Amino acid sequence: MSIPSSSPARKILRFAVFEVDLAAGELRKNGTRIRLQEQPFQILVYLLDRAGDVVTREELRQKLWPADTFVDVDHSLNTAINKLREALGDSASSPRYVETLARRGYRFLAPVQSPEANSPAQNSLPVAARETAVTATTQAASFHPDLEVPVPRRSLTRALFGLVQLMYLIFYVNALFRLGAIDRITSTLLPGWEARAVFVAVLVTAGVGIPLRCYLISAVAFDHQGLGDKFRRMFPVILALDQLWAVAPFLLAEKIGFGAAFAATAALLYVPFSERTLVRLAYRMPPAEC
Repeated sequence: MSIPSSSPARKILRFAVFEVDLAAGELRKNGTRIRLQEQPFQILVYLLDRAGDVVTREELRQKLWPADTFVDVDHSLNTAINKLREALGDSASSPRYVETLARRGYRFLAPVQSPEANSPAQNSLPVAARETAVTATTQAASFHPDLEVPVPRRSLTRALFGLVQLMYLIFYVNALFRLGAIDRITSTLLPGWEARAVFVAVLVTAGVGIPLRCYLISAVAFDHQGLGDKFRRMFPVILALDQLWAVAPFLLAEKIGFGAAFAATAALLYVPFSERTLVRLAYRMPPAEC
């Protein structure tokens, strides 16, 4: 399929936080290139060229596969659409970009902008209006499409996520070094079997948590692009683990006071949700099943 004809001012198209370079055949998100195979990219370009209009499956079939091509068109088209949605982090059930119209085709929903400042339509505007339009476009592109917050630097979100993992790793290692003190404290505050249960819980969760945190630290350090998917799958385990360790400050209540222990516990209860937000800011989360 040939790329739809575009004027020189439309060599690069933008929508939300994405940028499509028609000349290079690349899709980028916040400046980072996203892997996208040829057919899904061609479908994206065609949908962008017809943004807001219904593009039928027959039109896409004619563009992608000549009449004499022997291929399961329906299956191939569905696969290409699914790959496109995956690259955009989109969902068929609640689409932000590619909408499916049953028995008709597809429609691109997001506004499409051309960032070149010297396009004829933009140059026809007054200077103040052009500056306002550019500012609005930049602000729209700088907001996260899901969280509706300004997109920070990935290095910052990755660093914060890594520091959280390091904090928990220090918790675990310190607890294992001070098992005797923990046993004495729990035995003083709790009956025998409950104190033993807390002791075993600390031992088991620390043993599980240390390799888990080491994996997350290494993944974010090497900028593993699949971390968003991995973290989503592990989040129920991480949430349970972090909620258990949120009560750890009460083991120090005699030294820091009940109020400080309560405040620290309240803060730690929120930490797993902040981890999830940091991952969503830094890494593309997979869409729902299409």
